[in-house]
Amino acid sequence: MSTVDTGSTIRTFYPRRGRVSQRHETAVERLYPRLGVTLRPGESLDHAAVFGRVAPLVVEIGTGMGDTTVDMAAADPDRDYLGIEVHLAGIGNLLDRADREGVSNLRIFDGDALTLFADHLADVEVDTIHLFFPDPWPKVRHRKRRMIRPDRLAVLRSRLRVGGTLWCATDWADYAEVMLATLTADPGLENRYDGYAPRPDERPVTKFEQRGVDAGRVIRDLIFTRVA
Repeated sequence: MSTVDTGSTIRTFYPRRGRVSQRHETAVERLYPRLGVTLRPGESLDHAAVFGRVAPLVVEIGTGMGDTTVDMAAADPDRDYLGIEVHLAGIGNLLDRADREGVSNLRIFDGDALTLFADHLADVEVDTIHLFFPDPWPKVRHRKRRMIRPDRLAVLRSRLRVGGTLWCATDWADYAEVMLATLTADPGLENRYDGYAPRPDERPVTKFEQRGVDAGRVIRDLIFTRVA
């Protein structure tokens, strides 16, 4: 049973049933047993067993097709990366690229991010959380599904080490405003910048970011540190 109150059982993602290519399906079948993370209910993540070492852990919520995650993990070999995704095509693409390019410090979890944080990371201090271009749920009636809300933020922050980083990015102006207000109001977090952060060079341009830029939307990064 979870030791952290997730505040809601409402899903923050939509379980799409899109087409999965044979390449991605084969990658999942072949590679998930080695590079995927499977946890029983209530089982804590064993970092050393999963990665073969203990290093600072970066957790990315919603890896999409996984290209950004693979690129960042490859450029940051001294830290371990754990991606979270629910869509098979994205999981397959991440696994295929990580395997072909020999990225050894990357694993993927197929499941709900809030479940992972609440039920499986109690004994793990996360160094950094990435939340890049999460579903903005733009319709008012759907905004209860957004990941950055006070109750869900409390779950994420509780698993960060003191001094650890929560890094978000979005191209939706109203969600950016809500994120900034919610993160600022959390007593355990401190903004590293005066408002939005300058775009860090180490975050590759994702297809979602490029899509937003092409549509004329402004990209906003938010980088906060856990202080308590």
